[in-house]
Amino acid sequence: MAIGYLVPVLLLACCTTTSLVPARRPPGLGRLSFRLSVLVNEQPFVMLAALTALSVIAVVDGDGATPAGRVGLALAVLTAVGLVVVARRGLRAVPALDRTLVAGLATAPGAVTARGLPWRRILLAPFAVRRRDVVRVRDLPYGDGAQHRLDVYRPRSRPPDGPTLVYFHGGGYVSGRKELEARAMLSRLASHGWVCVSANYGLRPTTNFPGHLVDAKQVLAWVREHGPEHGADTARVVVAGSSAGAHLAALAALTPGDARFQPGFEGADTSVVGVVCLYGYFGEYYGSGRDLAVDSSPTDYVRPDAPPFLVVHGDQDTLVPVEGARRFVRHLRGVSSSPVVYAELPGAQHGFDLFHSMRFDAVVAAVEEFAERVVARDRAPEATRTSVERRDER
Repeated sequence: MAIGYLVPVLLLACCTTTSLVPARRPPGLGRLSFRLSVLVNEQPFVMLAALTALSVIAVVDGDGATPAGRVGLALAVLTAVGLVVVARRGLRAVPALDRTLVAGLATAPGAVTARGLPWRRILLAPFAVRRRDVVRVRDLPYGDGAQHRLDVYRPRSRPPDGPTLVYFHGGGYVSGRKELEARAMLSRLASHGWVCVSANYGLRPTTNFPGHLVDAKQVLAWVREHGPEHGADTARVVVAGSSAGAHLAALAALTPGDARFQPGFEGADTSVVGVVCLYGYFGEYYGSGRDLAVDSSPTDYVRPDAPPFLVVHGDQDTLVPVEGARRFVRHLRGVSSSPVVYAELPGAQHGFDLFHSMRFDAVVAAVEEFAERVVARDRAPEATRTSVERRDER
């Protein structure tokens, strides 16, 4: 039946239009825009293939000769053009990230493209994030609660002293889990010798601020104590997160050793050498203002000796508008003496890290470039200091 062709085409057309022109206000429409566009925005090739298959079947079945079928075919052509535009915008992430790395870290032009995008995965297996050379050790406890569990991604070959990345998921502090977001990033880094940790943490209403931050600090303390068992070099730790997880990662990075957020483990080293924030929220915790006993915005803890930051945000994010990331980056650059790399992705929505895509795999390449440089940057002064001390000892 032609109507059976027209309905899915109409739905795909709606999602494509929302991807190209998202509604930002009111907040309810912003959330709807995100839900409608998240798959189309990151998987235009998959959607184009599905649209083509539907159209071919409709023509073969003779539905294209009916009025509804002709409307569907015309709409399919327009939707295909829209999907091509979406795909081209996804490719623009590569030069955008390259420019920011050059400006922020003085990298050579082409740092992202030099690492290459995994086109076979992007086109043929965008939802497959596992790698054969990576082992995932699941549900290791880092605290007493049921929510205090983490996964470790490590190379199957288990080389010693791999740099470490600790990741916190998003979800607005009310939802989310460690197995959902950024797994393509964690698997790729682990494949290249990193030890990656993805952790759950307490969520509302069971946990409130600063309980989430205490949990994050416990994860970092666990890494310091148990990371070597998995091949981690605990002197080279980068913390990362998406959305609320970016809020949490930034807070954890900016409050190393703060006893207020480390009850019972005040002496643990929770410092990091770099921070990665993907489509992050940087405001106050649920608009709390001064209702809390302690400040809840990362901006409140920015200091001159803050570690290097990589902040990546989409310019069409309807859940966490890009203006918040811009304000945070401006403030951070005005105070911190460390590099602050900010990339704004053309056409990107919230949640661009769910699976392989042109955009997210470009982001992963940029994260790897940034992370490798900051761990090397942090190690160099230590190596120099040690050699001087040894010379003095002689």
